[in-house]
Amino acid sequence: MVARALAPVNNGRGAKAGDGNHWSLLLVDRRNRDNVAAYHYDSSGKSNVASAEQLAERLGANLQSARMAQQRNGCDCGVFVVDGTRTLARRLAERERPDDEPLHLDNLVADRRALSRID
Repeated sequence: MVARALAPVNNGRGAKAGDGNHWSLLLVDRRNRDNVAAYHYDSSGKSNVASAEQLAERLGANLQSARMAQQRNGCDCGVFVVDGTRTLARRLAERERPDDEPLHLDNLVADRRALSRID
């Protein structure tokens, strides 16, 4: 079983395609099987907490809030999810793993233009 997994969270109800309007990120930590944690990263305050709670519950995890930089407009949540995923994956690969708190993303700089460039 994978010890950690990253999952995008959308607030859509699934009734029809495109019914959601906000994305956030969940880092699920299964290192402690008796206390699975799901860290929620939301670039728009706590606007997606209900959807994150539902997903965490389905995964059998305890939802915890993690700090994340906040978007300054109403349309960059997806950019924050992509850049947050990259940053968390890199930090985990570098073995940056505090045991007593989540990896915070309060200094994340999401860059829409950088995502459109091909390196």
